[in-house]
Amino acid sequence: MMMAIRIFAVLVLVFLVSPIVVIFPLSFSSGEILTLPTPGWSLRWYEDFFTAGRWLEATRNSFVVGGFTMVIATTLGTLAAFGLNMARFPGKKTVLVILSLPMVVPVIVAASSMYVAFSAWGLTNTFTGLVIAHVIVAAPYVVITVLAAVQTLDMTLVRAALSLGATPVQAFREVVLPLILPGVIAGAVFAFATSFDELVIAIFLTGPGQFTLPRQMFAGLREMLSPTIAASAVIMVVLSVVLLLISEAARNYATRLQGGARQ
Repeated sequence: MMMAIRIFAVLVLVFLVSPIVVIFPLSFSSGEILTLPTPGWSLRWYEDFFTAGRWLEATRNSFVVGGFTMVIATTLGTLAAFGLNMARFPGKKTVLVILSLPMVVPVIVAASSMYVAFSAWGLTNTFTGLVIAHVIVAAPYVVITVLAAVQTLDMTLVRAALSLGATPVQAFREVVLPLILPGVIAGAVFAFATSFDELVIAIFLTGPGQFTLPRQMFAGLREMLSPTIAASAVIMVVLSVVLLLISEAARNYATRLQGGARQ
């Protein structure tokens, strides 16, 4: 029975991973279109990615927007999670539901609504508008992640810091933040990944000069099925793995800090 369960688990894993794995040989194809089996092997599409201005510009835009989104969403989400955990007021669960709406509302609905609202404020076709839109979408992930960490926080430590003369800001910075740091780091990673991967909102809000990497990949699919798209997809997969490794390393570091703080 156990052998059958293991075989089934392996088959499920292969089924889930195979769409990601198959993009790797496609990215090294020497052919002009995306076909399997590949007619040969070449690095020409990686060379095209790293030398073509449109791909480099789109990648830079994605990193810039993702970086700003991560910083703003992590700051706002962390403060919101801590405030909601501390506050006691009627309708608190309703507020949490409202904050979580960007996670459950279909992205096409959110994008079209943002387009109408941002058009009135002149924020379409601007990086500022795109960052604001991405923060709206990414902040709920930070709130949920940090809220889970805050709920395990021993508030006795905070009260002790305040009784010893620390200001609320000092207590948050010196006591609360180190203890909830794993949740903050995880939320920051989610925020950056959400922004970097987002396509539909970028299509609605950006103009020709604000192409992000996902939008450039989408444009490449529409104009020509170039294997450069596969190369960019591999780079995004590698970036995702790097983010996971960074998140895990930071979590381990934060756990050690927690141990020192509790001692």
